Amino acid sequence: MVDMSNVELKIENIVASVDLFAPLDLEKVIEICPHSKYNPEEFPGIICRFDEPKVALLVFSSGKLVVTGAKSVEDIKAAVSKLVEMLSKIGTKFTREPEIDIQNMVFSGDLKMEFNLDAVALVLPNCEYEPEQFPGVIYRVKDPRAVILLFSSGKIVCSGAKSEHDAWEAVKKLLHELDKYGLIEEEEL
Repeated sequence: MVDMSNVELKIENIVASVDLFAPLDLEKVIEICPHSKYNPEEFPGIICRFDEPKVALLVFSSGKLVVTGAKSVEDIKAAVSKLVEMLSKIGTKFTREPEIDIQNMVFSGDLKMEFNLDAVALVLPNCEYEPEQFPGVIYRVKDPRAVILLFSSGKIVCSGAKSEHDAWEAVKKLLHELDKYGLIEEEEL
């Protein structure tokens, strides 16, 4: 099996959907959300930005949210707690604890080896490579669902994973496939 000890993965962004289980009066919410924007003719929710944790929240009258820009699941939980505390102060009643559902995690990484992308695209299944349009191979992993962009430098971007574990599993599958088809050079950088 391929050595994973040199592989680096770093969370770049996490997107989560959240249900607060409470209808919201957006006219009141806009007054308590710092760094926010609300124009119902353009978009049906409030775009609210927190500095700590550094995230953006899309807040809808249904009590549903989208949280984006987080670097950890803890950041999402902290942002939701902060918003719930703010909403409680304006009289919002919650019927239960918020439900957070991770939709997408984006990781950047480095496999610490170089690749001939023409060769990779010729033999690796489940991939696309159009160098005139995009300088990387697009590799699709079915289980766990993820898309990995592989560049000739060995740098990768993994998107679509629902957890850090899933991202690592997807990268393992990519490396296994690269190894299986003889696309990994023995000499590492």
